[in-house]
Parts: sequence; structure tokens; C-alpha cells
Amino acid sequence: MIEDRQNGISKREFLSLAKQYGLSSVLFAGAAATGPLTLASLAVAAESTYQKRFGKEPKFTLKFGAAGFSPRTENILVTGGVHFARDLEERTDGEIRIEYFGQNQICGELNCVKKTQQGIIDLFTASTQNSAGGAPYLNVLDYAYMFPGRSAQYHFLYHPKSEQLLREPLRKRHGIHMLFSHCELRGLMLGSAWGDKPRVTSVNDLAGTKNRVTGTQLGRIAMQQLDLNPVPVAWEETLDGLKQGLIDGAETWASAAAYANMSPVMGQAVDLRMFCGTEATSMNASVFDGLPGELQDAVMESAYQTQIYVQNAQEAALINVVGASNPQHPDTIFGKAGVPFVELSREALKEAEERSSPEFNPEPWESWRERLNEWSGGLDTYTEIHKIAREVSADVLPENVEPRRWWRSA
Repeated sequence: MIEDRQNGISKREFLSLAKQYGLSSVLFAGAAATGPLTLASLAVAAESTYQKRFGKEPKFTLKFGAAGFSPRTENILVTGGVHFARDLEERTDGEIRIEYFGQNQICGELNCVKKTQQGIIDLFTASTQNSAGGAPYLNVLDYAYMFPGRSAQYHFLYHPKSEQLLREPLRKRHGIHMLFSHCELRGLMLGSAWGDKPRVTSVNDLAGTKNRVTGTQLGRIAMQQLDLNPVPVAWEETLDGLKQGLIDGAETWASAAAYANMSPVMGQAVDLRMFCGTEATSMNASVFDGLPGELQDAVMESAYQTQIYVQNAQEAALINVVGASNPQHPDTIFGKAGVPFVELSREALKEAEERSSPEFNPEPWESWRERLNEWSGGLDTYTEIHKIAREVSADVLPENVEPRRWWRSA
């Protein structure tokens, strides 16, 4: 649902504009606004956007399902979907038109990937962990402590070897063409009962708690090794689970908790950095293959430019909007709710890594590791990605990771 009122525009007014100009045109116009947004200014921008988008007949019209996201949530958890859609339409001079459906209108976190594979929609945004139910190779991102930080995640996504280690197997085995992704690492968003407890300083403080886990099989292994009792809970039901105390915490990342309005029922946001939190945008591989070469090039260039946009905008949002920093800005989402962002010491993170990661505790991972290696064509997926993740210095800020066009060999 559209929020009842934001930027002075009511839900009824927004829907009236959407009926007149189309939802995508209004969304794209709002996302492009640089100043205060009023009904009058949005109407003018929506009309201009509509005329530009519908000034010529497209050669291809693509449906884009963006799970629970909207332009409002893009200020909190930057997925880049609207940015990509606008950029691609402009880059192709309208030969590709994108119809964008967010806020669970056409698919949700757990089924966007399946609807894309079935050809019901052409592109989707959802977390790779939730999408792993329909595309199990996505588990390759979820070895415990394979990525030491967000810089390492971005470095891998830009790396040419991400084609061989991640994207090519996804196309071949699951029919999805991964384009770009936001990057965070998953921690535990603890319920309000933890607000009165001492700050967590070690994974040992969390032993025996019951925590929501996503669809990732490898994520479950990591949590089991850390005695975090993973319980599968749908994303849409997680907030109620925390409210009612049915779970102690939720395995997710900071900006996801913020955009889902979890902060009022949270006591601590623990930056445990267990494994990936990657809200990725992908395309039906057959649809991509069916585009002429010049339009395939445009899709890839728009994906590259959007990856850069996400990299920078998300890092700013974490500090200025979410409150995932120390010191924490008081006017952020976590700051206003009184939710501390708990960063563990290097020693505490190392202890968690040694308890759970394949490097130090290989046995629990063996069957999945063998399976993923086979699906990759015989690569040692953990070792290869682990090595790439450590090519970038831990001192490099995520926003300073050098962008590269990953589909090129150099």
C-alpha cells in the first residue's frame, strides 16, 4: 500500500495521479524530484514523464516486481530498482519500457524469483537469501564470514570472476541473470526485551536464543553453529513475531529492519556480520537473451551505473537515515527509537568466525559445499570467493571500492 501521506501528498491524491498517468510514470517522476514534493509539482513531473515514456511505441515492455519496495523505502534501503528502470528507458530512448510494481503488488520476497523463472514477470528485486528457495545456487553467497565487510561484498560484485563464481551458474541452473545488488551483512535485530539488558559483546551472550532465519540453507548452518536456533519465519510475519515475543530476534540487516518499521519493537541491533544481506535485482535470463545486442549492452550499462548509485546512496543512508553507526545520529530511525547499533570487537567477530566458518569448522558445510562446487562447474566456491573478498583492504570504505564492469575480462 502507498503510505497515507508523505511529502504532503495523500494516498488518494497519489492514486488519482497513478490512474491518470500510470503508476510507473508517477513513481519515476517522484524518484527524480530534487526539491520538496507537492501534489502540483508531482503532477507536472508525472505528466512530463508520461509524455516522454509514451512518446513512442517500445519494442519491449518488461514487468518489474520489486517485492515490498517503494520510492519511500528507497531512502532507507537503497535497492536501485526505480533508478535502474528510469535509466534503462532513457538509455534505450524508449525502446525498452519498464512497468514497475513494488509494495508486494505483483510478487513478494519469497516468490519474486519463481514468478520471474515462470515468465510472469521479467525482472525482480528480493534478497538473495529469500530467493534461494527458488534458486538454490544463491546459497553460494552465504558461507559464514566469507565476507569481512561491505567493501569486500562490493569488490566481489564488481569482480570479473563474479561471472564464473556467481552469475553464470545462476543463468545456467536457475534462469536468472543477476544485475546488481545492495550490500550489507546480516546481524541480529533483537526484540524489545533486550533494551533493558546489557549491550551484547559476544555471540556467547546470544546462545540459546530463538531467531528468525530466511530461506538460505547455508544461513541456517551458520546460525546453528553459533547456537542461535534458526526458525524459518516469513518476512511479512517477522514484525509480529518480534512484537509478540515468539522469537528473540530476527536475522537480517540494519536497513531492512529500519524500512520494515521494526525499530519500535527492537532492543538492540547487533552487527554480527554472519553472512550476506544482499537485496539483488535480477532478470529472466531468456528475456535478456532475447534482446538485440545493443539493448543487452544497454541493460548491462544501466545495471553498472545503478550498482555505483546503490553503493554510494546506501552507505549514506546507513549513517544518515538508518542510524547504523557509532556515534549514532539522534534523528535517524534507530536514534529516534532508542535502538543502539551494537558493533562487536574484532576479537568477538573472530571468535564467531572460528566457531562457524568453513575455514575453521568445515564439517557442517561439506555437503552443501560439494553441491555448490559441482553446480559451479567444479570450482572451490568458498575458497575462491573468500580470496577475492580479501583483495580489498579492510581500511577501504565501501563507498570507495573501485567500480568495474564485471562482465568484461579486464
